[in-house]
Amino acid sequence: MRLSDDKISHMSHILFKGLIERDAIEPKEEEGKIRHEIRRVIEDELKVGEDMDETVRRKLQSFSRKIIEGSPEWEVLYRKFYTEEEVRRGRSS
Repeated sequence: MRLSDDKISHMSHILFKGLIERDAIEPKEEEGKIRHEIRRVIEDELKVGEDMDETVRRKLQSFSRKIIEGSPEWEVLYRKFYTEEEVRRGRSS
């Protein structure tokens, strides 16, 4: 899922504020640097999710029998292959 730069920036502000309010972090760097790192992590995670989505979609398209996107069969297979991809990449427990 692609998010706009504004949304990612907004999320970094909310996450930073929440971490400070809950005393989950004690900032050793300036706020801008911490928010920048939060933003980088969000963008990296979104990129991994997009890569996994592409991998799963290619796998579904490779079937000799066409599976219609959005059909119950497609949804079940998509979830199954996505979960397998998460496990393969060490992103699932």
